[in-house]
Amino acid sequence: MFLAWLAEQATGPDVMVERRVHGLVPLTGHSALTASWMLAEQLGSAARTPGDLIAAMAADRRRTVVVLPDLHHAAAPDAIEELIGALARFKQVRLIVETREVSAGLLALAPAVMDLEAAQWRDEERYAVWAASAPSAESDALPGSKPATPDLDDPSSVCRAEPLQVTALYELSADAHGGVRAAWLRAGGALTRPCPPAERALVLLAALGDDADPRLASELQKLTDGAGWTVHWKRTRGDINPPWPGPALALGIGVGKTSGSVAVIDHQGIVRLIESEDGRAQSRLPQVVPGASAVTFRRDGDMAVLDGRGHLTLQQSPTVPPSTGLSSLLETEAKPLGQLLAAVEESATAVACVGDGLAWGNGAGSVQVAMLDGDMVGVTREALHKGAVTGVTGLELPEGAMLIYSGGQDGRVRVWAPHRAPMTRALRERDCGVTALSAAQTPHGPVLVIGWEDGLVEYSAVEAEPAGRFFRPGAPVRSVAALENGNLIVGTDEMLVCLTPC
Repeated sequence: MFLAWLAEQATGPDVMVERRVHGLVPLTGHSALTASWMLAEQLGSAARTPGDLIAAMAADRRRTVVVLPDLHHAAAPDAIEELIGALARFKQVRLIVETREVSAGLLALAPAVMDLEAAQWRDEERYAVWAASAPSAESDALPGSKPATPDLDDPSSVCRAEPLQVTALYELSADAHGGVRAAWLRAGGALTRPCPPAERALVLLAALGDDADPRLASELQKLTDGAGWTVHWKRTRGDINPPWPGPALALGIGVGKTSGSVAVIDHQGIVRLIESEDGRAQSRLPQVVPGASAVTFRRDGDMAVLDGRGHLTLQQSPTVPPSTGLSSLLETEAKPLGQLLAAVEESATAVACVGDGLAWGNGAGSVQVAMLDGDMVGVTREALHKGAVTGVTGLELPEGAMLIYSGGQDGRVRVWAPHRAPMTRALRERDCGVTALSAAQTPHGPVLVIGWEDGLVEYSAVEAEPAGRFFRPGAPVRSVAALENGNLIVGTDEMLVCLTPC
């Protein structure tokens, strides 16, 4: 009751910064894994393990207050105590923990202990009235109050069951359960957050490996009715046929001569090309690009890859045959994309080809666009973000005009037309950073896709209100790609999934 009152008083919109509570996780029924998932969601992170959460909070230097009631009712209190001990080491983190017994491990953290049974914290008469009416510890669990145990082999059962219970059972189980267990634990917090069974089925299907029981995919597909998406194709870590292309740190969509190709950058700087229609492998760049973090295509088949130093390198798509004979002799050494890349005189943080132009962002929050005018290159610059630009994309408009979209660490998505003043307000704004952006002209109109740091993917029509379609893969979203047919590709460290809106 006391912590519930504290959280209520400290989470309102007008609460002073010094008194604000940032995270509240009632620990009843939680393991360290599920508590980490819930806390990560509240703190704007997509952490998938206690270790991920610890690393994310270590990197965030902002003051963070977390309230953790009912440690004594947790499913795995010892593991949660280890998590508490790790978080308590950070100077910027304050933890308020409720427990009936203070263990030696908690005492070793030298906490300030408030014993609510001590006389100074209660009115004896009111306490006596409460004690007489309060249920005993033995009666806390009423007969029949425990939810029925779900069938862990049945997708319908686990999608409709209490998700914390399902996660706890899968954590304790040594059985693969046809592949559902691995998919559930891979998808993480996207399954334990409040959502209808159809959305859970969609997330599970996207995370299902090719080693799973082949009947499960069709069963899950039937359960996704009403989720707003269908899974067109998918690849997960460990898939063999077709093979998983590796962590999808960045995606690039082929246009013109490379239409139908998708470039996928992995953690080693390998750039692979796959078919957008079915995810099959096409080819790869012959050379590794160390620290590669972005890739973009120009209509003529040339590519630009952003390396770990912020430099842009010119590449030729291996899916486009090299020119031969007379045409090769007529080619000039200065390719259009090469001329545009030469105009980038700073370390870039994001890049995109838009029509005949090249757009890029830097670590100071500026976005620039380079255009060819004969043999000259003109550059337009606009300061749009506080902090680094983390994503750039654009739409080509009639008569060579364009719209440039940018996302940043500041949690803002801005839109801007070169040579015109940008909109004064952000197109989208949230309390977490943007991880990826993509835009496309589709048969139903232009769409914009945003990947957010907390694991949310937002897909919306450019000309509509902000409300759109959403998807959470359960892992940090590294990359997104809007396709011209209206499909969406989402990349994480664990999977690559192509979704069709429905």
